[in-house]
Amino acid sequence: MHSPEHIKAILAALSRRYPRGEKPWAERSDPFRTLISTILSAQTTDDQVDRVTPRLFRRYPTPAKLAKARAGDVARIIKSVGLHKAKSKNVIAASRALVERFDGRVPEAREKLTELAGVGRKTANVVLIKSFGVPAMPVDTHVFRVAARIGLAKARTPEKTEEKLTEIIPGAKLGAAHFWLIHHGRTLCTARNPKCPECPIRNLCEYFKKAR
Repeated sequence: MHSPEHIKAILAALSRRYPRGEKPWAERSDPFRTLISTILSAQTTDDQVDRVTPRLFRRYPTPAKLAKARAGDVARIIKSVGLHKAKSKNVIAASRALVERFDGRVPEAREKLTELAGVGRKTANVVLIKSFGVPAMPVDTHVFRVAARIGLAKARTPEKTEEKLTEIIPGAKLGAAHFWLIHHGRTLCTARNPKCPECPIRNLCEYFKKAR
């Protein structure tokens, strides 16, 4: 386990590299759109989701409208997204649950969110942090990889990684740390051929120390 000073140094270096992360979601996103977009994002890229959601939300702008949609119609709109048939059913089922159980509103509790079709802990955390400003640590492939490489959280599952990161990172910094870790994984600490010479935390990183 790293000391609080070591963790603070890592976060400080990342904050300087990715300064927008201090307030990555100063403006709250619409909970319904965030929920549906995040369900669609599983095992696909953000770019692919961004291509289909404008048309999807023009046709189904509310939970009530999407709840009444036919799976085939939704599937045709989101066809370019991976697992589009299953996801079309999930977003419709989730919308129905919002209408029938939550008065058409996205719940602010993680436990309630994970009861919705297609919503796991990561998706729930994304909604909490982006739409409600609740401190959370959604763990995607980038966060999972980078946290392990640096040595912040070595775990077998995203859930355990989330648990460890939540323990060592102050709640007020969780949202920003999530942003920093994702962007670090996308830009420098890539899955293949990480750009260690350019990395601002290389001297604090276990992976770099071993490689060197």
